[in-house]
Amino acid sequence: KDLHPPVISLALSPGSGVFIAVLVRMTIAGKSFIGGNMEITLAANLTANSRLGQDTMGIPRFSSRNCHFTLVNVKTNLPSRMLPKVMSKFIDSTLQKVLPGLLCPAVDAVLNLVNAKFTPLISKIPLGTAGTLHYTLLNPPTMNETFIELDLKAILQEEEGKEVDLSMDQLSLSSLPPKRDAATQLILSADLLSAELSVLLASFTLNISNNMVLGLPPLVTTMLRALIPELSGVLPPSQPVVIEMREVKAPVVTITPDKSSVQLFSTSKFWVFPSDSPPESLFVLDVHSNLEAEFAIAEEKLRWIGEVGGLSHFSVFQELPLKGVLADIIHVAYVPSIN
Repeated sequence: KDLHPPVISLALSPGSGVFIAVLVRMTIAGKSFIGGNMEITLAANLTANSRLGQDTMGIPRFSSRNCHFTLVNVKTNLPSRMLPKVMSKFIDSTLQKVLPGLLCPAVDAVLNLVNAKFTPLISKIPLGTAGTLHYTLLNPPTMNETFIELDLKAILQEEEGKEVDLSMDQLSLSSLPPKRDAATQLILSADLLSAELSVLLASFTLNISNNMVLGLPPLVTTMLRALIPELSGVLPPSQPVVIEMREVKAPVVTITPDKSSVQLFSTSKFWVFPSDSPPESLFVLDVHSNLEAEFAIAEEKLRWIGEVGGLSHFSVFQELPLKGVLADIIHVAYVPSIN
């Protein structure tokens, strides 16, 4: 007739799993054995231990065991004179037999909901169209009094299915950031982030042209003639210029307690598009960009935002006048595209 919201207590059991205690209060209504209606109001403690292990597919799994049921208090609407001790014992024993079969499966139902949260752990996560990422358990789950630790092996595959080699060096817990209370933390290595960016390398290619993004300097041959005197005699005036940015080497992610950075190794190929002839390649610069990175979680996805922290490039002519323009182009157009 009435079921109060349960009061649930949880505690981690080091080396095994989770201890669950549930205080249940309910009223059961039905026909009395002496005629008329009878109500039984009771309070009971349900306790169970659950073990954390892994199934045949390597997914963490909670399984319940040792479910116990204890009556704390029982009251009926029958007058006390009509409830001799023998009948009281009969009701108690009946409830002790019936209710565990009704309530202990609820523990399994809750654990199944929790286990369903583990299933995506081995699901393949697409990295755009460039590849996939998924995890397996490297070691059995570890339990202590304050948290559960899962050592995961990341499996990163390129689009054609080739697996990317990743460092298997394991960090000790003492080297990780202190755990915050009541929070789940996922620790990702810089090596893994570097490898993920290397898989996405092809998607970093971008052709930057005039008026493509607000804030860019005019990308025309007149600008190049002014910046690079060596080209003034061979470039026609006022012709469109397109800069083809392409990554040629795997990015490197560096993470320290003070700051994080992402180094990009690119080529910057300058094309001119004369009005009366095919596009012509002018020169190629090797560009090394050092981006100051900030990481954040948005909609359950890891995002990083890079800002140009440093830039160097090398060429056969005087590079300094072009360096500032190229830094602006990377800052205004290329980095937002990568983000």
